[in-house]
Order: sequence, then structure tokens, then C-alpha cells
Amino acid sequence: MTDTPTTDAGPATDQRAASPVAFPQDRTCPYHPPAAYDPLRAARPLARITLFDGRPAWLVTGHAAARRLLADQRLSTDRTRDGFPVTAARLAGVRGRKTALLGVDDPEHRTQRKMVLPEFTLRRAAALRPHIQRIVDERLDAMVARGPSADLVTAFALPVPSMVICALLGVPYADHEFFEEQSRRLLRGPLPADTLDARDRLEAYLGELVDRKREAPGEGLLDDLVRRQPDEEGIDRAQLVAFAVILLVAGHETTANMISLGTYTLLTNPRRLAELRADPALLPGAVEELMRVLSIADGLLRMATEDIEVDGQTIRAGDGVVFSTSVINRDESVYPDPDALDWHRPARHHVAFGFGIHQCLGQNLARAELEIALRTLFDRLPTLRLAAPADEIPFKPGDTIQGMLELPVTW
Repeated sequence: MTDTPTTDAGPATDQRAASPVAFPQDRTCPYHPPAAYDPLRAARPLARITLFDGRPAWLVTGHAAARRLLADQRLSTDRTRDGFPVTAARLAGVRGRKTALLGVDDPEHRTQRKMVLPEFTLRRAAALRPHIQRIVDERLDAMVARGPSADLVTAFALPVPSMVICALLGVPYADHEFFEEQSRRLLRGPLPADTLDARDRLEAYLGELVDRKREAPGEGLLDDLVRRQPDEEGIDRAQLVAFAVILLVAGHETTANMISLGTYTLLTNPRRLAELRADPALLPGAVEELMRVLSIADGLLRMATEDIEVDGQTIRAGDGVVFSTSVINRDESVYPDPDALDWHRPARHHVAFGFGIHQCLGQNLARAELEIALRTLFDRLPTLRLAAPADEIPFKPGDTIQGMLELPVTW
């Protein structure tokens, strides 16, 4: 973990015939792909991997191939399909459960996305910036009042996006401890029973919330959806609950991890941080570069419904296909010196948000939150620093969204 991070990608030889690499694996540095992925980086655009259950799958590693395949509707994201790949034992139990937006194909996906898209446009994200700023200021006020040290995850990185998504959806923030804990269990288990139970608890909680909103709608996206007549939009209770689960969980987990891991990365790269402090205009580009380098959602899953030819190889119908965003976003043919942080590079074409029809719905909101949170944090606390040795601070395992388990800081 140095000021100019580098990772040796290994010899540029064809590794596709070598023994498949196990996927996923834990990182040894929270902002670098696992060293065991080095052969995968040398095997662009496709490599063979082995999932936790021994099942072979294709790993997409090349940037151009990834953008092409993520837009290819012969790759399904429907997790109810027999044989759909999973990357951890605890996730196998929910493989057959319908997931809104992320887990449906067109035309159903197009219909669902159209229902909620107006709340996630660039214009809507811009309109929310003053509200986001107030939340960030309030959380920093509270953290500083309790200072001069804190766990940045619990004091700042997690509550900021939780409060934002609650306000957007119309979910009571007073219940945040419940849904944050269930989100943690849903994404990290550790056992299949934990994942199933967390999904059931979230659905029950949000089902009751939807019922209350049907009786007395308030302000929020869920309330707007409740007001629509079923014969007009076809929105029933089960659909509303499914929307609520995915938007609530994804809406705070991903951004919380980016805030904590982004802060850690900046604090452990002081020259890059100093450059950012000296020229705040670099911040939007820095956010893109951090998303490229950190690639917290590493391992997008698909299943081929037809044979697909890629670079002289054939992905067969029924094959599992995994997209390693951490490897794709370090394709040296697109990003020279890809392991280095560079606020000046044009990093906007990264696939940290995915690509194609399933590209992250909340990307505009996430960018706004990250820019405001990081700028305000380092402006308000110019002496912010880690309160423990960098290599002793725990971070998340490789089979979930990447981020910091805790982040002790002082100022």
C-alpha cells in the first residue's frame, strides 16, 4: 500500500490453457485485485475460472469484450434459471428467488426500469445535492462533537447514504439499524440460512411498509409507485416489495463502501490526496478514478442462453459468465499504468457501474454523494489521518461488495 500503487500483471503470455483460477479470492490490499488474479490479467479477454462449488465458468477480463458482452442480451441475468452461477455457498439458497431490476431480462427489465428511472436521472441527482450536503454536514457535526477520533464507517460512511436512500424511497430512517443489519447478513451471511433469513426479514418489513403506504401515502419513490393504479402500471404488492429490497440495499451498501474505501485509499496515498486538495476541480475525475481502481462490485454474474463467439473461443449456452470489474478496469490497453491513481486520466468508461441495460440505476446519485462526502470530509478535517497502522485495518472478504469493515481515524 504505497503512494503510487503498482501490481505486476505477470508475463504477457496466453494463460488460457493453464489451470483455472479459483474465483473469487480475498484481496491482500483493499484497493488492489488479489495477486492470484495476475494470470487472469494476462489472459484477456477471457479466462477460465472455478467457482466455490467446483463449477467451471468464463471470466471476462478485457475491457472491450466486457462492454460488448454486458450489452449482449444472449447473456441472461435471471437468477432463477437452472444452473445460474453463484460465487458463494450462502448465495445458492436465494438463487431461485426473483430479484427486481438486476435479476430480470428484457422486456420485463425495461418495464421495471421505466417505473423508477425518473428518480435517478442526472437532473434529479443534481436537485438532491443540497439535501445530500445537509446530511453530510450533520453527520460530520455529530462526529466532530464526539471526536477527536471515530470509526468512519459507522459515524459517517454508512449513515450518509442510508439517510439519502431512505429519504428518496420514503423509508423511515429510524429503522436504519434493522435494515442495515439485514443488508449485511444478506450480502455477507456467513451461512446460507443467514442470507435467506435476512431476505425474508427485509421482505416482511418492507411489505408492512408498503401496506401502510397504501393506506396513507407519503413522500418518496415507494409512495409514488403505490399511488399508481395496478391496471395502469401493473404494479402489485410483490413488485413493490421487490423494488424496495433492491433499491434500499443497493442504495446504501455500495456508496457506503465507496466512501470508506475511498477515504482509506486517499489517506494511504498522501501525494494523490495533496494534489486533490490543491486543485478541487480534480474531484469529479478523482471520483471516477477511485471507482475504476476500487471496483467494489467485483464479479457481475450472467448465464449464456445461446453460443457466443469471443476472440476465437465459444461461450456455450448454459455456461456461467463472470465479469471481474477489478481486472477489466485495469486493462492496460485502455488505462496505461493501470495500477496507479491518476486524477488526470479519462476514466469515465470504466465498468464499475456495469454496462448495457443493467448499468447501475443509481450511478448519478452515487457520484453526487461521493463528491460531496469526500470533498466535505477533507475540507472540514484537514488533519484527518488513520488511527491505526494501515495494514492492520480490517476490510471485507472477496466474495462480497468490497470495503472497510471499520476505519479508525483521528484528526
